[in-house]
Amino acid sequence: MHPDLLALQLRLQHQFSDPGLLQRAVTHRSFSADHNERLEFLGDSVLSLAVASLLYQRLSAQPEGDLSRVRANMVKQETLHQLALGLQVALVLRLGEGEARSGGHQRPSILADAVEALIGAVYLDAGYGPAEALVHRLFAAVEINPQMQAADKDAKTALQEWLQGRKMKLPSYRVVATDGAAHRQTFDVECLIPELALTERGSGASRRAGEQAAAAAMLATLKAKKL
Repeated sequence: MHPDLLALQLRLQHQFSDPGLLQRAVTHRSFSADHNERLEFLGDSVLSLAVASLLYQRLSAQPEGDLSRVRANMVKQETLHQLALGLQVALVLRLGEGEARSGGHQRPSILADAVEALIGAVYLDAGYGPAEALVHRLFAAVEINPQMQAADKDAKTALQEWLQGRKMKLPSYRVVATDGAAHRQTFDVECLIPELALTERGSGASRRAGEQAAAAAMLATLKAKKL
């Protein structure tokens, strides 16, 4: 294994049984077909569950809606970007030549996605327990308090709370198309609410941004329909 990846293992406090997972987690789609987007997809779900369990323990007096809002603050791109900087992920990112020239090593969306991919890689390598422990270590220095609930709600959180308030299932998101060169892609994302038979789309420079745009479009539709 490359010395930089060995150093990243030490920062993660996890030794990979399958080093290939670690390498894939830091590989952008502009570098290779064997990139980290599937790991990112998996890590996003593991991260959400691990943060939810952390908040359940730490904020035992808070209701569900407040916990959802605090979690949204913790798993947003800005927070994950800061975690990536702490892990020095930029040192090991594998980017295509064009993406590297355009500043990809410092791009918050790429670094945040790599953190999710690393969490997904640990999950595949060793199971949920070690992945949850990694998430808890990463967030050990992040302040967690009920005041976080006062932060502005993003579109995904606002939509989730709207549905929860009506006892409906959470929406599903899926990438339906990607356009553009590897280092300047646009992600077209679909947001679906099965119980209302409603579908909306949004696009952004990352999967996360596309999901936010799709959620915002769905909220606008719900408002227009006065639901």
